[in-house]
Amino acid sequence: MVASVPIQDTGSQPAVSPPTKRGLELIMLAFAAVVVTAALVLVELNQPQGLTRSVLYDGAAYLALFSAAHIAVRWLAPYADPLILPCVALLNGLGLVVIHRLDLADAASATSIGAAVPAGNVPHQIAWTALGLGFFVAVLALVRDHRMLARYGYTCGLAGLAALALPGLLPAAISEVNGSKIWLRLGGFTIQPGEFAKILLMIFFAAFLVTKRDLFTTAGRKVLGMELPRGRDLAPLLVAWGLSLGVLVLEKDLGTSLLFFGIVLVLIYVATERVAWLVIGLIFFMGGAFVSDLLFAHVQRRVTAWINPFSDYDGAGYQMAQSLFGLGTGGVFGTGLGAGRPDLVPEAHTDFITAAIGEELGFVGLAAVLFTYLLVVMRGMRAGLTVRDTFGKLLAAGLSFAIGLEVFIVVGGVTKLIPLTGLTAPFLAYGGSSLLANYILVALLLRISHAARAPAGSAPRRPVTPLAEAHTEMVQRP
Repeated sequence: MVASVPIQDTGSQPAVSPPTKRGLELIMLAFAAVVVTAALVLVELNQPQGLTRSVLYDGAAYLALFSAAHIAVRWLAPYADPLILPCVALLNGLGLVVIHRLDLADAASATSIGAAVPAGNVPHQIAWTALGLGFFVAVLALVRDHRMLARYGYTCGLAGLAALALPGLLPAAISEVNGSKIWLRLGGFTIQPGEFAKILLMIFFAAFLVTKRDLFTTAGRKVLGMELPRGRDLAPLLVAWGLSLGVLVLEKDLGTSLLFFGIVLVLIYVATERVAWLVIGLIFFMGGAFVSDLLFAHVQRRVTAWINPFSDYDGAGYQMAQSLFGLGTGGVFGTGLGAGRPDLVPEAHTDFITAAIGEELGFVGLAAVLFTYLLVVMRGMRAGLTVRDTFGKLLAAGLSFAIGLEVFIVVGGVTKLIPLTGLTAPFLAYGGSSLLANYILVALLLRISHAARAPAGSAPRRPVTPLAEAHTEMVQRP
């Protein structure tokens, strides 16, 4: 007699898809729109003319642009991180508020002396934002799988180097602004190729480090308890160091040089998890900084203005001194939007926009802005930690760190923590090249976060093994 055993149904249940959280993104975008609109109203209420129609126009344009961006993300990357786009929208909106406030100050100054009222910068910034979001949507539509970028790693590297070096090789008449040769002037149109070069070079280094990972993890001699890499494996870091110095010499651009070397160094560290690379990189950095201070006059001027801006108050130190006065006037809670004098700081709408925020919103407001940047960096790093492929991990880490390092360089220069470099705050400052490049960067981060959060099996299948999965193996001779 055989006992009957009940048969259980072992059929696989359909997988439950994780929530896309696009509703949360929409709520956060609405919150950003409320904050930006309220800030615009406060700025105008603190001006003699009161509210104008520009508040309505600027607010409507802002709302329309980011509503379209939200729809694009909902359609093209439904599982993307829900906080990155709202944080970027808030930063972009606050930048519009500060630029509008400076436009009002310029108009009042012109009226007081009987001059023609200059055209404002806000319409241009809105136009650049629209174009940047157009690039943002185009990248999401064209790059359906971030791993495909690894196949074009060397092409991106070559294009990035060409874009980085081009302004330095061209005549100063079409490439130099304020002493730095980082621009290309084409008629009435100007562009900064270095902003796009950083993304192309990050793609190259992420692909390169994945394929050559074993070369960087092979230990050489042991010094002071730390395993140093072999001398011949230092070539990529030496190349990055040499290129950074080359940019500094040819283009007189301290900021891009520092940003480029920092990104390469962090990517190598993330790929190898070896502190030795950080130590060697910092030694190279200190050596390059020392040599640059000895040989290059423009570096010496920046360092002198950094150490004691009041020693040349009417010259090289004027901008830094005015920035410090503004931050001191703002104090903890600021003078209030529209109630300060940020227009007294030269280039307040570009290099020193964080000083304008610190004056009118105080330490609390500036800290809130920095915390918003920190959220973008952390969410980007989180996408890198959770994505399944190594190339995506490295690329997300590089993109996120690039934003964080650029903000540190900008705010550090404005607050006299480090010498001024000429970089601008991402999404906040006025300028087209920075907005276009950073929206491309955000689109790539959202694409990687979509791949990290999407349910298994929903990602595009690869017909062939890409470069990012082809590892270099170390072998010993018999």
